[in-house]
Amino acid sequence: MRTIKNLRPPSPSSLISALSCPPTGVTAPDTAGLPTALAHLPDPRARRGVRHRLPVVVSAAVCAVVASYRSYTAIAEWTDDAPAATMLTLGINPDRRPSETMIRRLLQALDPDLLTAAIGDWLNGRGTTTEEPATRQAIAVDGNTLRGSRSSGNTARHVLAACDQDTSVVLASTDVDGKTNEITRFKPLLDQISDLRGTVITVGALHCHRDHVTYLAERGADWILTVKATSPPCTSNWPPCPGEPSRTPPATPAADTAAARSAP
Repeated sequence: MRTIKNLRPPSPSSLISALSCPPTGVTAPDTAGLPTALAHLPDPRARRGVRHRLPVVVSAAVCAVVASYRSYTAIAEWTDDAPAATMLTLGINPDRRPSETMIRRLLQALDPDLLTAAIGDWLNGRGTTTEEPATRQAIAVDGNTLRGSRSSGNTARHVLAACDQDTSVVLASTDVDGKTNEITRFKPLLDQISDLRGTVITVGALHCHRDHVTYLAERGADWILTVKATSPPCTSNWPPCPGEPSRTPPATPAADTAAARSAP
């Protein structure tokens, strides 16, 4: 009987073991601040019988999603396969890991807007770029339909999001369902960002509304609006926006815009 030597060990079912020890010269990312950022989230579970604190379970789920484990079952598999050192870093006892049922129920019961805002604030505080940082933070507000969100029984999911233009981090997002539209969700979206002072908000022509500008002025933000020639606020008989100096109405041919045709 021949003996085969120098066989390599079988490949693990997960890449976590290989990735848990970074190569020489590579520093592993610091995720210690994520549980702290999630600590203020309200726990929807009853206090009795809670074995795993909400921040550490959600932090583990975030790590799993970043590693492309998207379903509840996959997130639980990531948690089961993760090395003991990784679990200890996240604050989970390696011998008592959260189950798939507990992870699923907790994530389904969380307020998605509060969770998005908490993670957005954490990412915003850690955002770095290789380029020279901007002197002022610029935030783009735009709505998009999520790819792959349409199913046989549901229409595609539409969201309105606020994105940091320097780091590409989504700071906040909110659903736009069939009973509302992007205009009504503008303020609830930016309410998720705690401080807008000194920022520059860029929006499309859909949000060129006086109440939006008033809201941004009250929050201490500046703005850049996309204005179409047919936008009623641009007619010569409208007063200037909040914080804007008085202006002399430009001479506009009556045939150029529908708003100009109603001007005296």
